[in-house]
Amino acid sequence: MASSSEAKNLEAISKAIDQHNATCEYPAVAVALNPFEVESLGWDSIRGLPIRDDPAVGTGSFRVVCARDELEPEEEIVEAVAEDPVPAELVPVGPAPAEPGRADPLRS
Repeated sequence: MASSSEAKNLEAISKAIDQHNATCEYPAVAVALNPFEVESLGWDSIRGLPIRDDPAVGTGSFRVVCARDELEPEEEIVEAVAEDPVPAELVPVGPAPAEPGRADPLRS
């Protein structure tokens, strides 16, 4: 029989799974818990979803893992090649020259 804290955890996680599945086109595929929580609860799955250790999840928290997160991102490789050489423009560094007729405040 589950303790009241385990029952509350199960209820909160179950509601989060339902909320996720109702609002996201991708289904929940797992529940991530802090490794300490996984060990102390002793659960392998919740509502058929596997429980995963995730040190990034703080104790007392959980994360519903979305199927979208499981998809491999499509990598787009673009190679840019210039047909004509692009000349580099040299820009002088330092104070701007004084305008004609105005005194240079740095040289006064």
